[in-house]
Amino acid sequence: MGLALSACGTVDYYAHVAKGQGELVVNRRDVSKVLRDPSTDATTRQRLALSQEARRFATDHLGLPDNRSYTSYVKLDRPYVVWNVFAAPRFSVSPVQHCFPFAGCVAYRGYFAKQKAQAEAARLEASGDDVYVGGVPAYSTLGWFSDPILSSMMRWDDDELASTIFHELAHQLIYVKDDSAFNESFASFVQEEGLREWRQSRGLPPQDDHEKTMDDGFTWLVMDLRDRLKKLYASGVGEQAMATGKQQVIDDFRVRYVQWRDLDWPNDHRYDAWVNGPINNARLLPFGIYDRWTPVFLALFRHAEGQWPAFYASVRQFARQPYAQRQKSLQQWLDSTSRPTAAPP
Repeated sequence: MGLALSACGTVDYYAHVAKGQGELVVNRRDVSKVLRDPSTDATTRQRLALSQEARRFATDHLGLPDNRSYTSYVKLDRPYVVWNVFAAPRFSVSPVQHCFPFAGCVAYRGYFAKQKAQAEAARLEASGDDVYVGGVPAYSTLGWFSDPILSSMMRWDDDELASTIFHELAHQLIYVKDDSAFNESFASFVQEEGLREWRQSRGLPPQDDHEKTMDDGFTWLVMDLRDRLKKLYASGVGEQAMATGKQQVIDDFRVRYVQWRDLDWPNDHRYDAWVNGPINNARLLPFGIYDRWTPVFLALFRHAEGQWPAFYASVRQFARQPYAQRQKSLQQWLDSTSRPTAAPP
């Protein structure tokens, strides 16, 4: 009975994903045609023209795949293209994993319809898991399809639009099954360094470090919260004490956040809504995935003297290693990032 239900659920999910991806394929239009269409509004025209400049820069200067991805456009009838459902046991900060034939195992499950994501979240919550649902404006099919520019990406500023194209194309270039932190940290580094070079090529000044510094500080606070919860869950105390302790650790985090904000970032309240909203294990899962190994990739890039082909060759050496060996190698590099003379594994 359980296997039959599981199989049925899997079939239904893949049918939903196939339908959603199929709709994107059917509804995409070449950007060149959208730009020539007199009914296209000026803002969309400007954003799409910029996206194509970024697309060419990605190939010509960053060494990213030269294909049809991000040369078409899809106007959605919703604010996000998919909604990701994250889940974790009530007393664990480890995600409920979902495994797929081509992408491998990841810490979430994506749905093209918000109501389906919410229904899955309700099912997981009823079984006792902590859950979190987050909207996603863009994603990569890892080269299986020609990914389009989406209307959900149009509300971003110029930097975010261009750098997201770099990020998603990086996934198409190098992707390792069952290692989300490696994949996202790599793509995030390409995104950040690519944006730096993109702005330089356009004669723009370097980005203001204020936002990144504040974002890094907030991420550290959340990661510290996750570490404290992890220690609590490993303590072996009873369930009631565990539940009480969990809430206390979260309450203490909120106090530390206010102290940090008021000391370092007075009058900047951009994270208040997140901190004051519901916090559980699942809501912490996205943090740390995107930047865990970025210092390693920065060190590799510097070792390659800023040459993208040599950098990618070093990254592929990591990618070919078995998971355990790769984690060890990455940690060794992370521990020695202050020594720029280190050689790739």
